[in-house]
Amino acid sequence: PISMLIPEVIGFKLTGKLQEGITATDLVLTITQMLRQKGVVGKFVEFYGDGLADLPLADRATIANMAPEYGATCGFFPIDEVTLGYLKLTGRQSDRIALVEAYSKAQGLWRNAGDEPVFTDTLSLDMSTVQASLAGPKRPQDRVLLSEVPKTFNALMELTLKPAKEAKERLENEGGGGTAVEATKANIQHESPSCVIEGQEYPLNHGDVVISAITSCTNTSNPSVMLAAGLLAKKAIEKGLQRKPWVKSSLAPGSKVVTDYLLAAGLTPYLDEL
Repeated sequence: PISMLIPEVIGFKLTGKLQEGITATDLVLTITQMLRQKGVVGKFVEFYGDGLADLPLADRATIANMAPEYGATCGFFPIDEVTLGYLKLTGRQSDRIALVEAYSKAQGLWRNAGDEPVFTDTLSLDMSTVQASLAGPKRPQDRVLLSEVPKTFNALMELTLKPAKEAKERLENEGGGGTAVEATKANIQHESPSCVIEGQEYPLNHGDVVISAITSCTNTSNPSVMLAAGLLAKKAIEKGLQRKPWVKSSLAPGSKVVTDYLLAAGLTPYLDEL
């Protein structure tokens, strides 16, 4: 006999439906925050619930691919009609699709409406409550509602600059030291940074965006998110908007398929221009 350590399996129940304008990225950031708070390191996470019926396979892949970010060994979605629809969409043969359906049902891997599997522990999310979000400044689980970004940014800025500000005030208030103190003050209170683009100098201040990138295998493989980015770029160009000269922009499509459908949609020129 061979003994095997079976990991704990956490059930994540999804109900409801995402509101219009809310993306898979908003959903996955919300899920990541919840699972990090729960603690799922070394565990499997299986997603279930009637909400899966309204969750496209691309969005499921986005969530499952973020398993390293929420700390789980893997994220798993059961097989259902949505899965078979993806196999048809990607040109699999009908007999192979029938085999997948028969095998998954025989092995108990098929999702039926109303299924309530037994898990080590569970948590749930009504997807209609998910709001537009950003993550940062460092970790994906540090989710911030889009509406609260200015307040959060200012608070983090104050926290970051406070030690330097206190050191500067201390040096100004203490006596003696002469040249040594002045040299240290110069290091603390350096001039504002700037950059030179095509012979013109641009000052940079706190909060200025210097890198604008659409990257990561997760974001750049989701068609709804990528097409939304292309449409946003199109609207920006049509309204005469352009990135600042000092902003370095980049786009790394998740696969050749992404490049193909952006070209087919006529959105590539707008993304290139930005």
